[in-house]
Amino acid sequence: MSFRSITKVAIISLCIWRAASAQSGPETNTPAPHNDAVTLQQDDERRAQANDPESIHAPGPFQTESRTRTRAETKITVESSEAEPYDQTTGPALTEIRINETFTGDIDGKSPVRALQVLHENKSANLVSVQRFRGKLGGRQGTFVLQGSEVVENGKIKATWFVVPGSGTGDLSGLRGEGGFKGDFGKGSDGWLEYWFE
Repeated sequence: MSFRSITKVAIISLCIWRAASAQSGPETNTPAPHNDAVTLQQDDERRAQANDPESIHAPGPFQTESRTRTRAETKITVESSEAEPYDQTTGPALTEIRINETFTGDIDGKSPVRALQVLHENKSANLVSVQRFRGKLGGRQGTFVLQGSEVVENGKIKATWFVVPGSGTGDLSGLRGEGGFKGDFGKGSDGWLEYWFE
């Protein structure tokens, strides 16, 4: 084969190789360059977030920071009441009070109350109380326990109370709330409760 023929074959082979390379396109399996500094920074941020209690409990798209509260109002009537001293060795006197109450309004039902009273010489008093309400709250039927703290002055009572966590039953399961009442001691009062459900 002459030198001229060999040259033509070489040129044709080179053209065929270039055409094949162009059709196959750039190689796509080459991994993207890895930036170690960026990756380490991202890992550090993920670790910091995982160890941050606020970020763990931060509200997501389906969480809410505060629950909706509903205010209930009620009239409280004292149906019966009796007091029994249990320590009068020195002042102030300590007394146990037993009360039966009826609620009408947004809170509708009945509740027996047990209260411990510290009675001062001027007839003012401090009380702590526990009562289990049975009836309806906002149309929901069930029971729950209220724990109260009361002050009596000049025949008037003012109090704060809250729903004992975990005490709700029936339709009132999961109930939480806080409120109070005021009125004439031993007769009746106006009560309210701002409540929500867990």
